[in-house]
Amino acid sequence: MQARDIRTAFQSARAGGLRAKEAAESIDLSEGAAIAAHAGTHEAPLHATPLRGDWLSLLQSLEPCGPLMALTRNETVVHEKTGVYQKLSASGHVGLALGEDIDLRLFFAQWHAGFAVSEASKSQPGMGTPSLQFFDRHGVAVHKIYVREPTDLHAWRAVIEQHTDTTSARAFVERAAPSAAVLPPSPDVNAFGNAWSAMTDTHQFFGLLKQFGLERQHSFRLVEGRFTHRVPTTALRDLLTEAAFDGTPIMVFVGSPGCIQIHTGPVRRIEPMEIHGKAWLNVLDAGFNLHLREDRIAHAWVVEKPTADGVVTSVEAFDDRGEPMAMFFGARKPGQSELPAWRRIVAHLRQMRVEAPA
Repeated sequence: MQARDIRTAFQSARAGGLRAKEAAESIDLSEGAAIAAHAGTHEAPLHATPLRGDWLSLLQSLEPCGPLMALTRNETVVHEKTGVYQKLSASGHVGLALGEDIDLRLFFAQWHAGFAVSEASKSQPGMGTPSLQFFDRHGVAVHKIYVREPTDLHAWRAVIEQHTDTTSARAFVERAAPSAAVLPPSPDVNAFGNAWSAMTDTHQFFGLLKQFGLERQHSFRLVEGRFTHRVPTTALRDLLTEAAFDGTPIMVFVGSPGCIQIHTGPVRRIEPMEIHGKAWLNVLDAGFNLHLREDRIAHAWVVEKPTADGVVTSVEAFDDRGEPMAMFFGARKPGQSELPAWRRIVAHLRQMRVEAPA
């Protein structure tokens, strides 16, 4: 399909009410490929300016822009956080943003292309809502950044001018169909359980999975009843509702292929909604929005990891394909124990028994 044809088909899908990702998928393209077709001079409502791949420098240059909205999503959850991009750093291909509100873990090896995007609409006939959008090599969005009302637009335009790159086209490769996870034929359950019990930091868990060749949920099943506990798929709604009622500050982690975005603090306005046959569990707070497909939750777990600061407990949800959706923790910093209020919430969830699948 030629770029002009892509633009025409994409515009038609958008006019029908589809979001950008859904519009791209409706014409058998990745979102990144559809956006890339809007580079250059044309008359379509959406315009995309390719950006240079010095991603850390670009993100570091955003601080003078003031408040921006950071958006990270996967197939079933959208995490939106408004704040200033501050304290950006990287070691190799792994970066951090440790601002007061914008808290990110960045995996730049997955960042393939970026665009400054604006899209006019009937309600916004001019520039539209400007954004920066970043994609992996398959055209899957890894992170997006949107202008908000207090944003300094002069600084925003300066960032785009500084990082514009029109010298090369952005090509994407089709994502292969996912293959079934290859699990060890007979994992040593005792050895794995002993290694789990010897953890002193939650980050050691990733090395543990690699050492034993385990997929995340498979590891949960191996230590079920000792360190992990199945809870109903309604547990996330109960968790958020109770945290909002009690004012318990929590941490909410949502990841894309190239970014993990974190909210730390209270949640207040919890609103489940059904839209076009899809059940959404929403947090609609000033500065933080979460949109989670509650009808796509297939499994939910309470997970306990020993650390030097005591047990750290998470609640983790997985979709019907076994993919992680979101993780929830009680708000804490290294060197601190878990909040008693968070432990009370988790204790209530653990009382909600669920039958293990046959």
